[in-house]
Amino acid sequence: MNSESDKIYEIMIESAQAGQRLDKALGESLAGLGLSRSRLQKLIEGGHVADTRNATQALSTKIRVQAGACYRVTIPDPEDAEPQAEAIPLDVHFEDEALLVLNKPAGMVVHPAPGSPKGTLVNALLAHCGDSLSGIGGVRRPGIVHRIDKDTSGLLVIAKSDRAHTGLAAQFAEHSIDRLYDAICWGVPKPASGHIEGALGRHPVDRKRMAVREDGRWARTHFRVVEDYYLGAKVVAARIECRLETGRTHQVRVHMTHIGHPLVGDPVYGRARQLPANAQASSVVQALKTFQRQALHARSLSFDHPISGKRLHFSAEFPSDMKALAAAFASAG
Repeated sequence: MNSESDKIYEIMIESAQAGQRLDKALGESLAGLGLSRSRLQKLIEGGHVADTRNATQALSTKIRVQAGACYRVTIPDPEDAEPQAEAIPLDVHFEDEALLVLNKPAGMVVHPAPGSPKGTLVNALLAHCGDSLSGIGGVRRPGIVHRIDKDTSGLLVIAKSDRAHTGLAAQFAEHSIDRLYDAICWGVPKPASGHIEGALGRHPVDRKRMAVREDGRWARTHFRVVEDYYLGAKVVAARIECRLETGRTHQVRVHMTHIGHPLVGDPVYGRARQLPANAQASSVVQALKTFQRQALHARSLSFDHPISGKRLHFSAEFPSDMKALAAAFASAG
């Protein structure tokens, strides 16, 4: 039985659509709803599409439609997500009915997972968005279109509707979203600017890590040295700017390690660095003792609004811990 809140659409197949797969034809006819192809396929396979000519369910996405055929599409009310809403403050930089852009603090996990069931960004978004949150993929949850690591701070864009989610996901797939990261790495890359190209995949031994490997997914990171940091006469670190051409898991962290310049504080891809003997009592040593994460911050984010098409630009300054670390390095030179 259909719920009173279910949405029902009657679709007649046009002559130009004859011979198309059912999911493709429905996608064209319901384009204004912003439903993804996978969402339509799940609706078909779940028995939510009926052929009104013979009152039977169309359970296969591979059905070839005929001109004049009529289908009833029922979009059920979204299910509640398992995570519970939590009133966690969010640093929101922009919000409208389609999306929001926020500055995630270091230490906040994006999705609930074993070991982190509460206090995540999803829990916070469920409380923040309330009834304005649309069903994405059939589940009432925020549209996490992309992620940053727990201990990376910075900007994220969140979709609040299927249409916004589909539009943003397409821009990520086309690499048309500009993402700029600030980082502090060990040593100074030579040359001072360039790009790192290396396919990324799971580490062959440690499955929690990523690695550059031939059978991975293509990835490219553009980098630029912003400032060199010295301890006495020895250059020990650098502040760098990284622009992502792709957005793979741990991309900046793995790529910088790959060229011999891991990020300061990275517990997975970095390693302890031996500082010059005359630097052991410096402000840098004290700052490193209190800095508990990889020195990586998603500073800038630019994309086309998925509804209006207007180009949007956002930026978030260094968080206080990275600002203190950079100041310690700068004052020690």
